[in-house]
Amino acid sequence: MTRLVLLDYGSGNLRSAQRALERVGAEVTVTGDASAAVEADGLVVPGVGAFAACMHGLEDVGAPAVIRKRVEDERPVLGICVGMQVLFDAGVEHGTETAGLGLLPGRVDELNAAVLPHMGWNTVSAPPGSRLFAGLDAGIRFYFVHSYAAHDTEGTVTWAEHGERFVAAVERGPVSATQFHPEKSGDAGAALLENWVTGL
Repeated sequence: MTRLVLLDYGSGNLRSAQRALERVGAEVTVTGDASAAVEADGLVVPGVGAFAACMHGLEDVGAPAVIRKRVEDERPVLGICVGMQVLFDAGVEHGTETAGLGLLPGRVDELNAAVLPHMGWNTVSAPPGSRLFAGLDAGIRFYFVHSYAAHDTEGTVTWAEHGERFVAAVERGPVSATQFHPEKSGDAGAALLENWVTGL
């Protein structure tokens, strides 16, 4: 059975993410002990709220070095929502820039949209060759809750629109990340998580 660590650093909807990952056949350990993530088959970094607060939470449990080491060793990491955003070089909120983990090029800033937060179901546009979205129908919907997003990066990039185009998901080497919440996205989210788990 695939062994995952779901990182508990004080941010994220841990129980729903745990249930969603167990639903697709993974053995999930929820822990704030970042060292436990070193040997797991996959590490999931959740996150809700503010970019800076999530970075502080990660630093408090010693996670940045562990996450970077996993990526350096080509060991899979999945970031969800703000857990995706902190993988980027930086995040800008209310005029203040906070350094991220620097594992994905680019920065996160506020969406240019008439209504914020972007909350609810939205379609995404996945490119050919995406592992996360393999077998999923075009036009399938996922559940988003956010006001900030990355607008460009490198890798296999899936896009969505709310006021403007933004990065909905990215796959780059051992790093996979989704701006939406797969654990709140019903069967579509379960299929995506299963694709990630079975690819580990």
